[in-house]
Order: sequence, then structure tokens, then C-alpha cells
Amino acid sequence: MGSEGERGPAVAAAAPGQGDPRALRRDCQHRIFVNRSLALEKIKCFGFDMDYTLAVYKSPAYEALAFELLLECLVSIGYPQEILGYRYDPAFPTRGLVFDTLLGNLLKVDSHGNLLVCAHGLRFLKGPEILHHYPNKFIQRDDTKRFHILNTLFNLTETYLYACLVDFFSNCSRYVNCDTGYKHGNLFMSFRSMFQDVREAMDHVHLSGCLKEKTLENLEKYVVKDPRVPLLLSRMKEVGKVFLATNSDYSYTDAIMSYLFDFSSKDEAGSPQRPWRSYFDLIVVDTRKPLFFAEGTVLRQVNTDTGNLRMGTYTGPLQHCAVYSGGSSDLVCDLLGVKGKDILYVGDHIFGDILKSKKRQGWRTFLVVPELARELQVWTEKSGTWTAAAASARTSAPSSIRSRKSRTRWTCATGRWAASSAAARARRSSPAS
Repeated sequence: MGSEGERGPAVAAAAPGQGDPRALRRDCQHRIFVNRSLALEKIKCFGFDMDYTLAVYKSPAYEALAFELLLECLVSIGYPQEILGYRYDPAFPTRGLVFDTLLGNLLKVDSHGNLLVCAHGLRFLKGPEILHHYPNKFIQRDDTKRFHILNTLFNLTETYLYACLVDFFSNCSRYVNCDTGYKHGNLFMSFRSMFQDVREAMDHVHLSGCLKEKTLENLEKYVVKDPRVPLLLSRMKEVGKVFLATNSDYSYTDAIMSYLFDFSSKDEAGSPQRPWRSYFDLIVVDTRKPLFFAEGTVLRQVNTDTGNLRMGTYTGPLQHCAVYSGGSSDLVCDLLGVKGKDILYVGDHIFGDILKSKKRQGWRTFLVVPELARELQVWTEKSGTWTAAAASARTSAPSSIRSRKSRTRWTCATGRWAASSAAARARRSSPAS
């Protein structure tokens, strides 16, 4: 799909007087990448998640809001008031880190479990310290009781909160540092109990609705409004069916989507504003993904006037502009009259949206990775530096390699975790290291 899409413009640009075809290449943030060929003409139905897909939250404002609410929640259950002094730092957390609930460390590991970077609190550990805790620089990633993977955009605030809590208790004179936690008088707080407290605080912030309420109070501050979204969905609906499947409840979904599709100030005088529900053939809220892609839950119809659920299980045909709650991916296929391979589903959660929909239902999938644009930009701008460094690493003495790495450890534009892991990869790839 990607190569065919680029060949067309390239041929036209190659005509006399049309200039260099490379000038038509899109910027990194506007590119689409494919793992396998995908013929869009065979796609009969397009599905979307809402949070971080159609509704993009502004960073770091949204994460800072969630971080403040998490701190307040922890203080309300007995954590020291001093932790309220921490402020969210978007430069520290990154997706895909692993929290070690036994030792309280944040880890960056590769797909095989090899340890690349390790931080205890806000302090990055050096080689001898890492070997002391992890002798083989290797972890069993499938040990989910000990290692928790933080792989969603909602986990960014959680990741930084673990680091801040460990930093606070490690440096507070009232607490005695132990290998697996902290001691204060007759009380002992393990890293595992800290992890459980943060998880419960996360659930409270999301399920109680306090984060949603704060977001809705200032949508302009926290939600990106893109005028191209209505145009995209309109064009998709011309060639196929379009549906929305979100874990959010109807009231929040209606408020967010109404904001995203409200461009009345730019319309011509007297032109009616098109309701957001008209852009979709099917709308499902409260999906509880990834359960939605397995046995699912009871499908109920939503009263769009009150937001309440109608009594009983819905068994009728698909109704125009109707909203449903719960259900399953099988019911979506039945209501829309499509098969798994006919659907292209767009989401941001690699497990809840992409992996489950593909493995359980055979849907085609489209993963939204906002960090990819920045990674590609850095790689493009610094490609000459990486090439020169790799060539130098193969020929330089070990001492000069270590000196160069120490100077460049914190200069990588992709962040401290990426810079540290780049140094780790250089050590492994260098024959002299």
C-alpha cells in the first residue's frame, strides 16, 4: 500500500519540468508504514477507537493533569504531603518500560528480555549496580507477578509516578532503605505494595470520573481539535462502513466527539451543523476491550437523550445513528454484515486494540504510534552521526569508546532512556568492548 501510494506521485513528478520526485515525500509525522501488503479496495469497513486515536490528548498538559490527580489520591490514603511537590516531567517517562515490583526499578529491555537501561527512582544505575541486581542483565518478561509492562500512553504518568515515589522515599531521612522497600518504625512498605497503591489510584482517577470531569472543563487545553477528522470519516464512509468502538461511557464520548466535530463557527451562515453520530454506521461505548474481542458483554442500547441504558439485551437490526453499549466484536460483524478480513481497525493500544482484534477476529489493524514521528525525525537528522559513530566504534580503542559514550550519553534528542539504551547497544556491537 505504501509503495504503491508513493509510485503514483513519483511518476507524475518525473515528467519534464516537474522537478525532483523526492520533494513530494511526506514529513515523518504524516507517513504510514506497513508490515505487509494491504489492498485498501478490499476493505469494506473502517473501525476506530476514540481515546488517543480520534481524540488526541495534548501532551504534556493532559499527563500533568493526571499526575496531579494521582498524587492527591495517594495523599488521601496516607502518603506524605511532601510528594505533592513533584511536578510532571515529560522528558523522563517513555512507553514500554518495565517496573520491577520486587526491587522498585524501572527497566528498559529488548524483545528478548536483555536489560538495556535501569533507573532507581530518578537516578540511572551504572553497570556494576545493574549487575548487582541483575547478574545476567536479563529478566524473565513473562514473570508478570514481578515485572509489569507500562505500554500505553495512559501509563506515562504512572511510570513517572513510580520514579518520583522511589526517589522521595530513598532520599527521605524518616525512612530506612531496604532491598525490597522502605521501613519506618514498625511499618514496612514494599515496592509491591507501592505498585498496588498506584494501580488502585490509577483505577480511581479513571473510574471515578475525576480525570474526565477536569478534561471536560477545559477541552481546548487538553484535547487536539483537527478539522481533517470529519473530512477523513466522510471520505471513508463514501467507500465503506465506519464504526466507533470505545471503552469510554456515552456521556464522555458524546462530549468529546461533539467538541471534535463542532466547526460551526467556520460554517456558512445558516448552514446546519452535522451531528457527530452521522459520521458512523455503528457506535459502541463501554466495550471493555480486550474482553470485547473475546466473549464480550451484553449488548444494550443507549438512550442518547439521557445517556441511560435501555432495559434488556438488544437483538434487533442496526439502527441509523443509534448508540450501543457493551457487546462484542462478533456482534459488530453481524450488525454491519462484514467479516473479519473486511475490517481495518485503528487504535493506539497494541494489546487491547491491535493484538487481540487481529488474533481473535482476523481484523486488519492500524496502530497509532505518536512517538514514531519524533524517532524518525531524530534518526533522519542524526543519521550521519550514527554512521560515523558506528564506524569509529569498530576501529577505536576501548578507552576512546568509553570516553565518547560518556560525552554523548545525555545528548540524544529522543530522551535519556533512548540515549542510555543506544550506549548499551554500542557496547554489545563493538568488538573491542
